[in-house]
Amino acid sequence: MAPAISKFATRRTVAGACALTALIWILKRRGRKQVTKNRNAWPAHDIQYVIKEKPKRPKAYVNARFFRQLRQLLKIGIPSIVSPEFGFVLLVAGSLVARSVCDLWMINVGTLIESSIVNMDQPLFKKRLFKFMALLPVISLVNNVLKYGIYEMKLRLRTNITRNLLDQYLKGFTYYKMSNLDSRIANPDQLLSTDVDKFCESCTDLYSNVAKPLLDIFIYVYRLTTNIGGQTPIIILSYLIFAGAVITHLRKPIGSMTVKEQRLEGEYRHINSRLITNSEEIAFYQGNNREKLTLLASFYKLVTHLRKCLEFKTFIGIIDNFVGKYMATIVGFYAVSMPFFQKNHPILSGTPDHRFKSYYTYGRMLVKLAEATGRLVLAGRELTRLAGFTARVTEIKVVLDDLNAGKYTRTMISDFKDEPIGSPGAGKIVTKDNIIHFDRVPLVTPNGDVLIRELSFEVNSGMNVLVCGPNGCGKSSLFRILGELWPVWSGTVTKPPRGKLFYIPQRPYMTLGTLRDQIIYPHTKEEMIRRGKVTDNDLKKLLDLVQLSHLLERENLTNTEGLGWDVVADWMDVLSGGEKQRIAMARLFYHKPQFAILDECTSAVSVDVEDSMYSYCRKANISLFTVSHRRSLWKHHEYYLQMDGRGGFEFKPIEPDTEEFGS
Repeated sequence: MAPAISKFATRRTVAGACALTALIWILKRRGRKQVTKNRNAWPAHDIQYVIKEKPKRPKAYVNARFFRQLRQLLKIGIPSIVSPEFGFVLLVAGSLVARSVCDLWMINVGTLIESSIVNMDQPLFKKRLFKFMALLPVISLVNNVLKYGIYEMKLRLRTNITRNLLDQYLKGFTYYKMSNLDSRIANPDQLLSTDVDKFCESCTDLYSNVAKPLLDIFIYVYRLTTNIGGQTPIIILSYLIFAGAVITHLRKPIGSMTVKEQRLEGEYRHINSRLITNSEEIAFYQGNNREKLTLLASFYKLVTHLRKCLEFKTFIGIIDNFVGKYMATIVGFYAVSMPFFQKNHPILSGTPDHRFKSYYTYGRMLVKLAEATGRLVLAGRELTRLAGFTARVTEIKVVLDDLNAGKYTRTMISDFKDEPIGSPGAGKIVTKDNIIHFDRVPLVTPNGDVLIRELSFEVNSGMNVLVCGPNGCGKSSLFRILGELWPVWSGTVTKPPRGKLFYIPQRPYMTLGTLRDQIIYPHTKEEMIRRGKVTDNDLKKLLDLVQLSHLLERENLTNTEGLGWDVVADWMDVLSGGEKQRIAMARLFYHKPQFAILDECTSAVSVDVEDSMYSYCRKANISLFTVSHRRSLWKHHEYYLQMDGRGGFEFKPIEPDTEEFGS
């Protein structure tokens, strides 16, 4: 009767598996039809949006290159063997040893408890059960210390790697260069946040998932070899090598899939952030439908790739479970049976109860050994994913190193190497107080467009210069080179240090923080006090100069003390366009640089307020480079630099009868 039931159960299992496979096939087919229908209804998949496909990068495989990259990143995360990070590595290792010892102890005690039950020895059963229960809190402590150590190690890895990358990213103008001078990375925010976190999580999980099985294999192989010989463990380890090689080969595409998945996630996130940043302009143009198509195009690419990843991972998962889990158990059963079917094996001596205990103890050890072997084989899956995250984090590290070394990669610049004007970074920057001197410096955009081949002029402190010309003639390019945002291709730029040159754009930046922070930016309150014992009363005088003292008395900007210096608000929305421009001028008066670049920065300010602010700049000995077409500003300048937009320029004094220019 039993064989018939077993045969019937087997048939039902096979029939159920076939039915499940058929159901999955039907659902998948219907899903593809629905996707095709949606694609026809929404032409989002045909939209060409701003983020284009990147050139092919090196594939993320588990090879020597991956281990070199991993070692470089871990060297950042774990700086030395005397660091707290290495201490947590040892804590996790110790917890893993303690957990393996606990597993071994539980096998032995469990065997003894079940033996006392079979022998119907109630007093011995109670004694052993109480002993087992008394040590359970220790096992619980070990398990939770292990979890704490793994999570803390992940946090410390993430902290050190993030700090290192942010130090490089915010060193000088690297953050600007990455977005404007280099085209290798379009979404650094994704790499610096999500990808670093996933790399650290994958790294710590892999450490625990590999270290524990390796430790178990060592312990159980030693115990089994000592008691029943080496043939049984050799079978398990041979299977480990064979299965690991097969599955690792099949998993190779997962690394590159992970890289592409993170890139597409970054693109989708970037497009969403652009919609928020430019929401006003999009609303004026009523571009919601076009932006929706762009978002859907990016989302469709992401979902399509995720679906391909899901299908591939499902296929690999079936093989993983079969080879790494179930077949490992079969091999374990076969290996544990071998000593019991051999004649005259030492383990067979003694009573049947002794043989039962031996089988139960060593059988459990072999099952644990088989499970450890399976987990080690399956850990290769995490290793392949780690290869993908390692490639992503290494990518931004390499780009940051290149940018800080003055190396740029951009398509137009790469095709521009043979131009006789030079190359990015080939020119010289000389630091000198109270002078700005351009000596045969070309104005070249990041895309390689030459606006002026050789620009030469000299401005000393006390000389105010009006810069004018049509759009695209090179006014902003001049200031970006002067501010060291763009590289100097050739020639020599002599200029004051960065802190003595100040720039105010037409739309000034308002930082997150208090009203005080808007004026002293980028200083903090502590730096303001240390800088020259500047007080809030001094800042109020600056607000009086730009006629903004009423901000301190606004009802919605006051605090409990009656003044709004420490009130935090969204200043980009709270202040009007003219108020933001006047705040920027107060910021200029606070810093008192040698030179200031004013790029249409008073376009929303009345003429009388503008006149008083320019007059104060002369009293404060701040020399000005002004971009403006207001006739009222001529009297505040002695020279003009006019660019014609065709590669020519003119630097001359402003005569009393000079006519309006620059339009």
